[in-house]
Amino acid sequence: MSEYYLVRPVVKDYYLVMQNRNESVAAKTEQIERKFTGRVIAVDVETVILPNGHRTDLELIQHPGGAAAVVLDEQNRVCLLRQYRHAAGDWLWELPAGKIEQNEAPLLTAQRELAEEAGVHARQWQELGPIFSSPGVFREVIHLYLARDITPTQVMHEAAEVIEIGWINFEQAIKWAISGEITDAKTLIGLFRVASAVDVDQ
Repeated sequence: MSEYYLVRPVVKDYYLVMQNRNESVAAKTEQIERKFTGRVIAVDVETVILPNGHRTDLELIQHPGGAAAVVLDEQNRVCLLRQYRHAAGDWLWELPAGKIEQNEAPLLTAQRELAEEAGVHARQWQELGPIFSSPGVFREVIHLYLARDITPTQVMHEAAEVIEIGWINFEQAIKWAISGEITDAKTLIGLFRVASAVDVDQ
């Protein structure tokens, strides 16, 4: 992997948000029953006492988390993957992203997935902050990054990945996000965070 440097977070206040989000009274877990263990996820039923005192059973999906990159080239084009997703029954536009492997730092996940899926390394990285993909049932946290100063490398798509690599003008990608052409949540949030905090012309 090429050398890189990590500059200050794009979303300046997200560390404060993450620090303060646990200050409220947390739920108390009384019991956890494992119902399913798969290759990627596990499903638990947790009996909890919520902050309002209500006792309930919650069906929760455990996931190691993921990382995704908004990568911009010198022409201010963003890399979007057109990927077939069976769960959606359609092709979706997505950022290069993937699952965090055991003992892997989220930044390393983003760098690895960018190389494997998009065929580029990036030298400059900025944190865009984490997101919860579906917190009602899913414990997955996705870490978002902005990547710049890219060089090409070998694409390494897996057999089960049906991917077409696209480089889209950033302004056009934002229009797609607004119009509904892009529907993937991490991609929408990543694009909008960059649009709101970064001068992509610099």
